[in-house]
Amino acid sequence: MKDIHALFKSFDDIKVGIIGDVMLDSYMWGRVDRISPEAPVPVVAINKKELRIGGAGNVALNICALGAKASIIAVAGNDDDGMALKKMFDENAIDTSFLLQSSKRITTNKIRVIARNQQMMRLDNELTTDLGYEDENRLILAVQHYIAQEKPQVIILEDYNKGVLTELVIQKVIDLCRHNNIIVAVDPKRKNFFNYRNVDIFKPNFKEAVEGLNLISTEINEGLLKEIHQQLHEKLQHDISFITLSEKGVFYQQYTNAAIIPSHIRNVADVSGAGDTVIAVASLVYAATKDVKLMAEIANIAGGLVCEEVGTAAIDKGKLLKECGALLVS
Repeated sequence: MKDIHALFKSFDDIKVGIIGDVMLDSYMWGRVDRISPEAPVPVVAINKKELRIGGAGNVALNICALGAKASIIAVAGNDDDGMALKKMFDENAIDTSFLLQSSKRITTNKIRVIARNQQMMRLDNELTTDLGYEDENRLILAVQHYIAQEKPQVIILEDYNKGVLTELVIQKVIDLCRHNNIIVAVDPKRKNFFNYRNVDIFKPNFKEAVEGLNLISTEINEGLLKEIHQQLHEKLQHDISFITLSEKGVFYQQYTNAAIIPSHIRNVADVSGAGDTVIAVASLVYAATKDVKLMAEIANIAGGLVCEEVGTAAIDKGKLLKECGALLVS
């Protein structure tokens, strides 16, 4: 097995573009002492507020946390939330040269109210219609400029069904990447599921894969997962299926090379953002090694680690390196 320290060091030389739906994750922490006299709901007395980078931005945050250079390519609203998000990107060394703002959009903000160590409510302020013609073409042009200027090794398409990744944007980005020999990794959602043809890494979760193929969900096993890969490949002609299996781990298949990588025992606090970490880590490891098994093993460890944190959180590179050293064998 390739030396893990050398592998992690090699991330410093990799450039990654992340295209997709950016959003703010807002957290309001408080305590509950009484029920409202106006309705049978708890009254949360807020004592702390926090903004975090969410959506495709969280993928970029994970890329930067691993030492690679991340550029976010997206369309946000021309609003206060969009300015707050750009400020956080800049503070975390995420390149915003290709982040567009539009007066026709609002910046997605997911507001979570937390008390008694649990989420009491989530409020979503967002617009989920597809980009209009003008913004769609501005985004495609931004991707062209990014590829010409930065010459990235990887582009990640991070889809949250918020309208940034339209069918035209997806098609044009994949064509550009194939023409420029850039690895394309996809974290899909249902709406555009079968628009991601000819990509390198296709990473749905098990539920998304089963629903996308209209299968009756049965007990997870390698035979079923190989059948899912085969059906996906017939429609997408992609290279690698990388399917996350929640607490059961991950599955990968490239040609006939396939296996389930079981999860490691964790104290799970919150699964939000785990998929962002998995696609970020998988993309970097594959770009550095072209080793699909190692990609799956390290991404599986990383996804478990971030589930120990409350809320969306980027992977800790030092902790991941230590875990890989302890859990991976030659």
